[in-house]
Amino acid sequence: MTAPLHDTSAETAPVDPALGDGAGGGKSIEGRSLGRIAWNRLKRDKVALTGGCVVLLLIVVAVFAPLIVSVLGHPPDKHHEELIDPLFQTPKGALGGISGDHLLGVEPGNGRDLFSRIVYGARVSLLVGFLSAMVAVVVGTVLGALAGYFGGWLDAAISRVMDMLLAFPQLLFIISLISVVPNSMFGLTGTGVRLTVMILVIGFFGWPYIGRIVRGQTLSLREREYVEAARSLGAGRRYILFKELLPNLIAPITVYTTLMIPTNILTEAALSFLGVGVKPPTASWGQMLSQATRYYEADPMFMVVPGVAIFITVLSFNLFGDGVRDALDPKGSR
Repeated sequence: MTAPLHDTSAETAPVDPALGDGAGGGKSIEGRSLGRIAWNRLKRDKVALTGGCVVLLLIVVAVFAPLIVSVLGHPPDKHHEELIDPLFQTPKGALGGISGDHLLGVEPGNGRDLFSRIVYGARVSLLVGFLSAMVAVVVGTVLGALAGYFGGWLDAAISRVMDMLLAFPQLLFIISLISVVPNSMFGLTGTGVRLTVMILVIGFFGWPYIGRIVRGQTLSLREREYVEAARSLGAGRRYILFKELLPNLIAPITVYTTLMIPTNILTEAALSFLGVGVKPPTASWGQMLSQATRYYEADPMFMVVPGVAIFITVLSFNLFGDGVRDALDPKGSR
């Protein structure tokens, strides 16, 4: 017998689908972007995902507050005096008047539905938290990138402004400023004016924190090889800033934004608690806590409900922010 001209075992050997056959017959190996790698890391962090789901739920509640209240609650400004004890001015029934009709009970004194007040209060907290963080991020990113890239006198001037704002008593200034603002400004009246002032002032005093981070990252990135290569090819400063540096600053900016929002929510709650935030009848968690100080001994639920709402919101944002930080910077993982 003569030997076969070629080895037939190569034809019948199975092909690893993960490696492919080199000719398009199998599944080819695909590259993954940095965003996809970070998302895969984030998906493995169950605690961060839980915080993110709670944050998403809070956003949905704030956006669809009128619909949710119309189904599960009562108008937030409607009084239910029949549910209040006329002698002690506290809700009738146990646990602050919790029932199937009032899921979280009612307010002492006037009997307003607590569930509806909490839902509408989420709108104020998230609105101030997100928009003030956006103001801080925009101003801090622009000034921090300019200071880090150009250096010299511009860097010195911006850095001194940062130092001055960081040393300024932010809370006292906000209290004094909101106390003297008129009731009508920028075409807005009442609550709209106070919300606008809080957003602008909190964002203005918050930008130095992110500005210092962006400045430090820019100082490091401007010496990288790809920046030198772009400069050697004749790229202008605008191109380098927006095409080379800014995309590489997205990760630290995203991380710090997720951690800045809960801080702004706490600041808004503190201002409302001190009486310089939004005014009644607009619902605010901090304002509800302030009113609860008069009734906490007779009706502790009036303090527990808004306190738990603030706690869960801030905790969820912090857990999600920590997860995003670890996903984008695995070397700094816990």
